[in-house]
Amino acid sequence: MDVKTVLSMVGGTGDTSYVNNSETQKLAISNSKHVVEDSIQDLYCTSYPESLNIADLGCSSGPNTLLVIRGIIDAIHERCCQLCRPMPEFRVFLNDLPGNDFNTIFRSLAGFYDTLKEEKGLPLGTCFISGVPGSFYRRLFPRNCLDFVHSSYSLHWLSQIPQGLEDEMGESLNKANIYMAESSPPPVFKAYLEQFQKDFSLFLKLRSEEMTSKGRMVLTLIGRRTEEPSSGESRFGWDLLAQELNKMVSKGVIQKAKLDSFDLPYYSPSAKELKDVIAAEGSFSLEQLQITKITVNTNDKKAKGQLVSKCIRAVTESMLVNHFGEEIIDDLFEKFAKNVEDHPSKEKLNQVNFTFSMTKKV
Repeated sequence: MDVKTVLSMVGGTGDTSYVNNSETQKLAISNSKHVVEDSIQDLYCTSYPESLNIADLGCSSGPNTLLVIRGIIDAIHERCCQLCRPMPEFRVFLNDLPGNDFNTIFRSLAGFYDTLKEEKGLPLGTCFISGVPGSFYRRLFPRNCLDFVHSSYSLHWLSQIPQGLEDEMGESLNKANIYMAESSPPPVFKAYLEQFQKDFSLFLKLRSEEMTSKGRMVLTLIGRRTEEPSSGESRFGWDLLAQELNKMVSKGVIQKAKLDSFDLPYYSPSAKELKDVIAAEGSFSLEQLQITKITVNTNDKKAKGQLVSKCIRAVTESMLVNHFGEEIIDDLFEKFAKNVEDHPSKEKLNQVNFTFSMTKKV
């Protein structure tokens, strides 16, 4: 799988689109709001710049994208009002992979600008928003260009499927699984960790080249509280999805070899793993680390099943279609929703989020 060409959230505004199935991501943005506000206000008050260059990496599409930018502008507007200073100009760069539905974002910009004018009195020309397609595992911007970098729910996606998931004969080491699982052998956990360390270190190095002196960065991603990589909280529904794919294998709907060769380009790190990479790479000082938990917890089992199924579908459909074909998708996620629905309520689907702010070292 070529991740940079295959991975994308479901576009458009349909029932299974990311736009209509990203409430979890919205809650993560809400939980991290004060960290973003504190960081951008601290940055502004260091020199009171006349303009700010801001990048949102892995922006996806839909209301969550502009929700982040609106929060940043509101935070600066509040501080400018307190200090009786004029608002700076904002140059906002929205980044995601080329397959992202940028058109949905662009169609919403006119309304976004109108809202800024009506609610904040900000004239047109205060904020300039543009799209920057490409992988954030390569350089995206000129040197010393960015003042503030934000990314939410993106860095747990790896640049590629980890190497080392096959034996010397080319056989899968992670058979019947699509991610790290209790049944996965040690080399699988090692391969995933090493790929994450490589990718995250590269991400930090590239951003340090693109950011100005003492630039700020706030990142949110899915992680795990325990150091044990096979813990249930780190898998967030992947086991249940794998179960349904295995049932399709037993019914002859998909080939076993096809399932054995599918692995998610995803890793949810521990706090220690994050800190170790930041310290080893050395470009940034870690200022704050916030750990929050999101729980899918409702007494309506059917609603829970549908919610989780549509959320997982919105972020994985492109990869599943590329590997297994489009014809299995509807049936797969109908059965997956039922699987989640029947999941014991005492085993709630939890998701741990890490939000951390950093400052570029001089």
